[in-house]
Amino acid sequence: MTALDRTPTAERAVRPWQDPALAVTDRVEAILAEMTLEEKVGQLGSRWFGNDMSPATGDGPEPEPGAESLNVAPMQDVFAASGTVPLDEAVRHGLGHLTRVHGSAPVTPAEGAAEVVRLQRAVVAASRLGIPAIVHEECLTGFTAYGATVYPAAIAWAATFDPELVERMAAAIGRDMRAVGVHQGLSPVLDVVRDYRWGRVEETMGEDPYVVATLGAAYVRGLESAGIIATLKHFAGYSASRAARNHGPVPMGRRELTDMILPSFETAIALGGARSVMNSYSDVDGVPAGADPWLLTEVLREQWGFTGTVVSDYWAVPFLATMHLVAADPEEAGVLALGAGIDVELPDTLGFGQHLAGRVRRGELSEAVVDRAVRRLLTQKVELGLLDPDWTPEGSVAGAGSVDLDSPANRDLARELAERSIVLLEAGNVLPLGGWAAPGDADAGAGASAGEQRVVALVGPAAHDARTFMGCYAFPNHVLPRHPGLGLGVEAPTVLDALTAELPGTDIRYAKGCDVRGEDRSGFADAIAAARDADVCVAVVGDLAGLFGQGTSGEGCDADDLRLPGVQADLLAELAATGTPLVVVVVSGRPYALGEVHAYAAALVQAFMPGEEGGAAIAGVLSGRIQPVGRLPVQIPRGPGGQPGTYLQPPLGTDSHGISNLDPTPLYPFGHGASYTTFEVTDLRLSHDEVSTDGEFAATVTVRNTGGRAGEEVVQLYLHDVLAQVTRPVRQLTGYARVRLEPGESADVRFHVHADRTAFTGRDLRRVVEPGEIEVFAGTSAAELPCRGVVRLTGPSRHVGHDRRLVTPVEVRGRGGADAVQS
Repeated sequence: MTALDRTPTAERAVRPWQDPALAVTDRVEAILAEMTLEEKVGQLGSRWFGNDMSPATGDGPEPEPGAESLNVAPMQDVFAASGTVPLDEAVRHGLGHLTRVHGSAPVTPAEGAAEVVRLQRAVVAASRLGIPAIVHEECLTGFTAYGATVYPAAIAWAATFDPELVERMAAAIGRDMRAVGVHQGLSPVLDVVRDYRWGRVEETMGEDPYVVATLGAAYVRGLESAGIIATLKHFAGYSASRAARNHGPVPMGRRELTDMILPSFETAIALGGARSVMNSYSDVDGVPAGADPWLLTEVLREQWGFTGTVVSDYWAVPFLATMHLVAADPEEAGVLALGAGIDVELPDTLGFGQHLAGRVRRGELSEAVVDRAVRRLLTQKVELGLLDPDWTPEGSVAGAGSVDLDSPANRDLARELAERSIVLLEAGNVLPLGGWAAPGDADAGAGASAGEQRVVALVGPAAHDARTFMGCYAFPNHVLPRHPGLGLGVEAPTVLDALTAELPGTDIRYAKGCDVRGEDRSGFADAIAAARDADVCVAVVGDLAGLFGQGTSGEGCDADDLRLPGVQADLLAELAATGTPLVVVVVSGRPYALGEVHAYAAALVQAFMPGEEGGAAIAGVLSGRIQPVGRLPVQIPRGPGGQPGTYLQPPLGTDSHGISNLDPTPLYPFGHGASYTTFEVTDLRLSHDEVSTDGEFAATVTVRNTGGRAGEEVVQLYLHDVLAQVTRPVRQLTGYARVRLEPGESADVRFHVHADRTAFTGRDLRRVVEPGEIEVFAGTSAAELPCRGVVRLTGPSRHVGHDRRLVTPVEVRGRGGADAVQS
């Protein structure tokens, strides 16, 4: 303990940096002035004390051979030796961050909290000035900890088109993390999908920058509302790697980067209040993001005014030397990264070590560069209360003893997200299996003849394996493969469990058929027999998430093409050949090409990794108890090789000219989603035919429920710049609103579109609003746009910056008046 810690609280003299009455900047400058150069450098590093890669332990069977090398971060096994540095040596000059204390092994909240206390005591005791560390954890599908709620993956959040719901989820995640001593969450992922084959599509919020921006900002607001620092990642370009290879080079110019990739980050900072950013592993046009001062300093800080911290992705600093070859060694890589704008190295200290102090003393590195990073980190430590006089390690985990990381409230929220994320692609004449009954009606067996029991064959590798509902950063798929005796750590009913409960009057016959991947067809016979004897066959196929080749989706699990993994497509074809109506449910982290499946399927459902409550959500949609309301945040391709497949294409990226024999038209477009009722969008009214290049117009449409059941529609507004100095997408989403309507009910949806929303990066790489015609489209997907109008922008071209309008406010008005305002 320091001398200060041994002094009774009442007798301590409060040092200036401990005085909450002083401004944050004054407190930071006071402690910075007291620090030695070595103490400053110590704040720039981190330690992952759980990263020893030791063999799994605990009750249950012995781990499989090789389980000890199942990495949860790239090249974790290679860098694990750095974690063997003794604790007292690692914290000798202080420490910036503690890495994944709760998330590296299956520990209870109490056990994790005790470890936080142990480590924080060591950090504070070693610090002459008593500076604790920030504790960070992953939270991509919920808090990545043993027994914590597994929410749907981010691609499923996007399918809800519901920022308010995403914000509530993030706030719940943040409260759980804060209760056990965590300060920073490494989420959300704001990468915009550019190639569906990329393994990390499941971690994204889809292919549209505006959807990613609005949902990402909502997640940030929720996490930050709980006192957790939200970390935007991966800044920037990671999702556009060549051939969709993880860590692959990104062949992208600054115009595409600025228009398609950066707006989601910019919005999450401006409107979400994010306080941290994590760099991308990739290089963009030959420049690694971790060594790019244009990206990390000029754009992020000088243009956008970001004042928080930039943390490195795990081992991104030494990767500058070992993978990018732009530095001679990890120490030189540290100098490059620090100068570019990275403030804290995660998850361990390799490049930001004490050699930096020596370089400053030799005149090779300006101390001002070190101070710049330390000042940013200390600001956050002050904001978190870590330098307050009453802060203690024990007090930081005061809620750990009572926290339930998978509480009923959490599960209710996970269920709501799962239910609202399921996308009904096509109901055919088979769904819903329970008929058109309202919830609670006792005709779940509708469809069988009077007095007969209906038989449903349930087949497929995702039908009775809840792991398929969970993303690669969900604890059961992320860490527990090294601890096979512990199960999932949470209750997660499968589709078989849930459908059996959902349809109690139905004879459900299950056969797995095949694994998610691999060539084994030995289970086909049982599945085909079950289908042949059934009234309907439900096949649940898709992905099993993993890491670095251990799954079909997830980090380092990239795809050659967009065929369903393994022999699942062959299984579906043979099931269809039985003549039994085939309902195909795809549970996946990416969209798969379903053109061939569509030809013989009676109905299609897309479930994007819906989390621990996913089984009940899928069963509820199949039965008809749940009205499907999800919409596609990515297109569903027709053929497996059509790349790139996102909807944001200029004219030459479409099939409108007949200049290629390859047709990129999707099977189902971005924004599509069916339901058990019908809607129509009509009567586009534009408030102005002309507005100035700094003006605003309103676009209003009427949406009506023309079916026989209550439901929700996502009304979407798209723009097209008819004539521009560079090529522009033929359609680009500029606003959306979710509207709930009873049968026969209608509402007016009014979008307020500022001219800023037409801005793009021009030839001179400055963002510009140009005069000219703007086509306005409204409807229910990027291809289902019955309403069209034109607005002319007049006046001079106008350059815009970070202060431009980033969102399109929306009003939803029923016939009785204003119901809601969305943005």
